[in-house]
Amino acid sequence: MKKRILGCIGLFLLATSISFSQEKYQKPALEQKGSWTLVMVPDLQNYVKWGRNQPLVDLMMAWIVDNIDTLNIKMVMGMGDLVENDGKITNDYDGDQTSKSQWDYVSKAFSKLDGKVPYIAATGNHDYSIDRQGNRTSQYSQFFTTERNHLNQKFLVQNTRNIQGQPTLENSAYEIKGLNGKDYLFMTVEDGPRDTVLAWAKNVAALPQYKNHRVILSTHEFLNAKDARTTGAIDWIYWEPYNIDNMIQKSPRIKLPDANNGQQIWEKTVQPSSNIEMVLCGHISGEGYRKDRNAAGKTVHQILFDAQSMGGGHRDGNGGDGWLRILEFSPDGKTVKVKTFSPLFGVSPTTRQFAWKKDARNEYTLKFD
Repeated sequence: MKKRILGCIGLFLLATSISFSQEKYQKPALEQKGSWTLVMVPDLQNYVKWGRNQPLVDLMMAWIVDNIDTLNIKMVMGMGDLVENDGKITNDYDGDQTSKSQWDYVSKAFSKLDGKVPYIAATGNHDYSIDRQGNRTSQYSQFFTTERNHLNQKFLVQNTRNIQGQPTLENSAYEIKGLNGKDYLFMTVEDGPRDTVLAWAKNVAALPQYKNHRVILSTHEFLNAKDARTTGAIDWIYWEPYNIDNMIQKSPRIKLPDANNGQQIWEKTVQPSSNIEMVLCGHISGEGYRKDRNAAGKTVHQILFDAQSMGGGHRDGNGGDGWLRILEFSPDGKTVKVKTFSPLFGVSPTTRQFAWKKDARNEYTLKFD
């Protein structure tokens, strides 16, 4: 009898605990009326390379669309590595999707946002193919074009040429005016940007028509999970276009010519600028944050968010547990509340208690000067 009573008490406490955790769940909402939101989409490569994981990206994109009005979403920024393989052969080790099918899929996933919200899809190192000399090519421009989303086209004000000399969106800038009385320029530069690209970005930010804008820059590699900017050579593995005994042939890492790391991006473009006040990046698994002063004495907030190793890792996992980073820009024009939310966990009552990351690396407040 005593054991039965203790068992009943245990079940009651368990049920109460579950009920309490579910009651504590709060759907994403603006903390302040009049705020607007920027959504960071982390590296997607580990979703896209496996057919089993791709539906999670559909869920993430559908959630963004469903919350455009609720959160007053004004911009979505992808951190690069849209695919795992730009032009490599796959053998079911690093994915079961061909390069072409990966690009087809990620393009289709982003199409859910077309006509609904402007977005910037940065390029990452996995979005390029390189040869023995370090020359890089990408299928990116075949899928992410200037005309595919009329809202992107509406706000696009600047872009420059890729390494093949073609004007693409790999390096581009978008102007949105009057966000709580402040004009913004959202800019992206290619992974490991060339010197000419960094000069272009610096010059665009300094143009008279943008001198009073707040510039938010995205690039794939900038900050690491120890809150330090990346240093050293930009080196990549290139993959030979053939198999031997069902093994893809690959080279040692080779140094990419004319490519800049995070510290060099800071020194050549961000720090000298008076109006680049935020840098967003991915590439390195985890979270990171730091702030430094630019040449004009303004604080520059630098944020890393990359969930690709969450949810089980690179080969056996689900791609990243559906995590998104939500930045709420308050009506005062200075305060930004940073939060981390998973639509995957949030969609079911049985997992909603896991839908928010509440630790200090994933939920915090920052302020512009």
